[in-house]
Amino acid sequence: MRLVVAEDSAILRHGLTQLLAMRGHHVVAAVGDGDALASAVAEHRPDVAVIDIRMPPTHTDEGVRAAIALRHEYPTLGMLLFSQYIETSFATTLLTGKPEGVGYLLKDRVTDIDAFVDALTRIAAGGTALDPEVVAQLLRASRQRKTLASLSPRERDVLALMAEGHSNAAIGDALTVTERAVEKHIAHIFVKLDLPPSDTRHRRVVAVLLYLQA
Repeated sequence: MRLVVAEDSAILRHGLTQLLAMRGHHVVAAVGDGDALASAVAEHRPDVAVIDIRMPPTHTDEGVRAAIALRHEYPTLGMLLFSQYIETSFATTLLTGKPEGVGYLLKDRVTDIDAFVDALTRIAAGGTALDPEVVAQLLRASRQRKTLASLSPRERDVLALMAEGHSNAAIGDALTVTERAVEKHIAHIFVKLDLPPSDTRHRRVVAVLLYLQA
C-alpha cells in the first residue's frame, strides 16, 4: 500500500512510518497538520491516509475536518482516523456519507501491530475498521439524537434557552409565553427524555447535557 500519515507527534509519526515500512508498505508522505495532509494527498494520491483527529493549529478537530474534505474530493481514498479521542459528530458525517474504505481506531487500544496493518489493508480494499468503543459511542449519540427528535419545535426552543442558562421567566419572555407554559414544556421535555424526578441528579442539567451532546 501507498500511505500518507498525518500526525502532529513527531515521534509517533516516525514510528508509524518505520512500522509500516518494515511490513512492506510505502509511506509516501508523513505530515503534521491538515494543510500538509491535503497537499500530500493531492501530490501522491495514496491508497490510504492515516489521520490523527487533533492537529495544529487548535488541536481540536482539524484532522477529521480534513478527512471529510478529502472524502468529497477523493471518494476512493481510504482513510483511517487514528486518535486518542472519539469525535462523534464529524465521525458520523464521515461514516454515513460513504462508509466504504473508512476506519476509526483508538491509539490506546491498538495492541496488535498485525491487526492494525490488517485494518489498513481492509480499508484500502474498500472495507471498514471500527473500534468497538467508537461504535458504542456513535450508537449512543445516535440514540440521543433520535430522543431529541421526539421534542416539538417549541420544546426544542425551550431546551435551547435552558442550555443558554435562562430562567423559566426569561424563557417565557423570549418566547412570548407565560412562565406556567414554560413549566409545562419543561415537564414534557423531562418525560420525553426519560428523566423522572431524582434525588441524585438535577434533571434540568441532565436535559441540557443531552441537548449539548447531540
